[in-house]
Amino acid sequence: MKPGVRALGLAESYRSGREKSTLAGAVVRADSVVDGLAYGTCTVGGSDATDAVVSVLDDLDRPDVRYVLVGAIAPAWYNLLSLSQIAEAADRPVIAVTFEESGGLEAGIRDAFSGEKRRQRLEQYRSLPDRRELSVNDETVYVRACGLEDDAVDEVVREFTPEGGRPEPIRVARLAARAADEYAVRE
Repeated sequence: MKPGVRALGLAESYRSGREKSTLAGAVVRADSVVDGLAYGTCTVGGSDATDAVVSVLDDLDRPDVRYVLVGAIAPAWYNLLSLSQIAEAADRPVIAVTFEESGGLEAGIRDAFSGEKRRQRLEQYRSLPDRRELSVNDETVYVRACGLEDDAVDEVVREFTPEGGRPEPIRVARLAARAADEYAVRE
């Protein structure tokens, strides 16, 4: 992959007791140069995370970004992302990279919600692409993707992960979200 290829990483930061979670988007080149930041919010326990991600994409207005990498599929307490909707709005591949082994979110969704909210979340969760393991720099991550075949997903994740297991766009976005969240708390 050429060093100037860009990916947008998205991550969130949440502080207990708040109604909103801070979302950050970081444009990072394959050679790890940070090339842009944008922010948004989504509602804790809500259903607006996909719209918030699309809004960050729109705010950045970066047609040079080739991939979108998200660091969670259920930010802000089960505010599930629709990877297919994000991929359609972005008109580029979307890769979700998570970092912990898990039996899935169905039990948690069932415990946390009832009625229509539970039904909608379970339907959205079940519509996500399958999750699979990927070894990166001797670490294991878990990926789901829309718009790319598995071998291409593997290449993108590995090329944007210079060390450890966290792709640089997601790592930078996570730092930016935490910093913005900390600043908001002080205000």
